Amino acid sequence: MYTKEEIFKAVSTVLDPEVGFNLVEMGLIYDANCNEENEVIVTMTLSTKACPLHQMIVTWVEEAVLRELPEVEKAEAIVVWEPVWNVTMANDNVKKALAG
Repeated sequence: MYTKEEIFKAVSTVLDPEVGFNLVEMGLIYDANCNEENEVIVTMTLSTKACPLHQMIVTWVEEAVLRELPEVEKAEAIVVWEPVWNVTMANDNVKKALAG
């Protein structure tokens, strides 16, 4: 079984193509867990509901978990819209870059 931190580290290999920061830095990954069967669920959001890369980003998250955590049997990324993402959820590096 993998920890939330290990899953977040795996997902941090996925970059937001528009801004070049990883999804964890952006604050787009809300939660992650792994059950005893090594099945991972990542709860995430996107910066906007109109994101044209919605399905691609979800696929990238699932592929990153499977690639980075070799014992994972199944990975699923679930997109939620509550709470609504905003830049204050990002880490300080991202906030500074996006504010500039």
